[in-house]
Amino acid sequence: MATATLNPTDTEKISKLQSAVSRLNEISDNEKSGFVKLVSRYLSGEAQHVEWSKIKTPTDEVVVPYDTLKPTPEDPTETRKLLDKLVVLKLNGGLGTTMGCTGPKSVIEVRNGLTFLDLIVIQIESLNSMYGCNVPLLLMNSFNTHDDTQKIVEKYSNSNIEIHTFNQSQYPRLVVEDFLPLPSKGQTGKDGWYPPGHGDVFPSLKNSGKLDALLGQGKEYVFVANADNLGAIVDLKILNHLVHNKNEYCMEVTPKTPADVKGGTLISYEGKVQLLEIAQVPDEHVNEFKSIEKFKIFNTNNLWVNLKAIKRLVEADALNMEIIPNPKEVDGVKVLQLETAAGAAIRFFEKAIGINVPRSRFLPVKATSDLLLVQVGNFLSRFKSIPSIIELDSLKVTGDVWFGSGITLKGNVSITAKAGVKLEIPGGVVLANKVINGPEDI
Repeated sequence: MATATLNPTDTEKISKLQSAVSRLNEISDNEKSGFVKLVSRYLSGEAQHVEWSKIKTPTDEVVVPYDTLKPTPEDPTETRKLLDKLVVLKLNGGLGTTMGCTGPKSVIEVRNGLTFLDLIVIQIESLNSMYGCNVPLLLMNSFNTHDDTQKIVEKYSNSNIEIHTFNQSQYPRLVVEDFLPLPSKGQTGKDGWYPPGHGDVFPSLKNSGKLDALLGQGKEYVFVANADNLGAIVDLKILNHLVHNKNEYCMEVTPKTPADVKGGTLISYEGKVQLLEIAQVPDEHVNEFKSIEKFKIFNTNNLWVNLKAIKRLVEADALNMEIIPNPKEVDGVKVLQLETAAGAAIRFFEKAIGINVPRSRFLPVKATSDLLLVQVGNFLSRFKSIPSIIELDSLKVTGDVWFGSGITLKGNVSITAKAGVKLEIPGGVVLANKVINGPEDI
């Protein structure tokens, strides 16, 4: 434990915390020790900030351009051998609360009656059928999604995929006032606990027994992705590259747009590739971090990791990822959740790289507005060409609206087609701060 650098007050806090945690019967010994270690590291004030002057832009050897990857083997037998080394793991701990749903987010219907989980299963089924391989699917649940997911996966019992589920750790929320666990103060319901972020995927794989079982089957790589990223499908070129170059870890990154300014980015730092998150950036450099000139790429959270390397590092207790403090309030009590992110583990692996992938591999559905874009199949067919929106602040479109080519939109534009009427915006027009209810307003 990182108690060596604790001051006497914090040492006493940890001692009391250990005592309280030892009496929590709801969690395992692994969870208890993992939690106490995380809090100890947090209290010891491990450096979160980086020295700005040491940051270097990664070279193409470190962040490999996708279009330089070799094509996959033409021989289907070679492809099958490659795929038989692979496991797909989806991070399935999230609830659909931000989209107005209860239960696992992965069972929200995306399009044509299919859920996120259906689409994931269909994709892996087709790989297994096409190549005669055995790519298993692992779902990492949280205590919030476990019960519902167990029921839902039963419907895939006749598929050609082995589906495994396991739970990530369950940690007690910390009461800010005295650093004691909320459940030991009588909050024994779900509100007393939290899943400590997806950085927990590595110890949880090991603690669940899944890691050793997969290694026993000859599996070598796990492809980890968020269950709500519709672009995160198995890519044979990436897998082929990692196997041939013996890279223990690969993070897919993609070019940043103004919408992605808060996303973590890859940097070269003291000779290693590292994830830089906005929380680690000194205040005076935040605007520089957000600019898309200096930091051109961001983390998609599509990660490819060598299973033997995970085992080695977890057993050595070496994955000390940056801690993300997440303050919350439960029934008026201020609490703290300490979390970690899987992308931050990149610096602990040998020959770790990024691959700069096309934006099509990052299609997250985080809100109902994202879902709408995915569901509206003829959305793009309504535009002869994408309008210029450089000076656009907001656009609201209602009804049967069609756009010509070469249109420019500026300021605040609202376009409403009357019920049953097709409204066509002619090509070449400039609409600036307009409310359009019919052709006469254009």
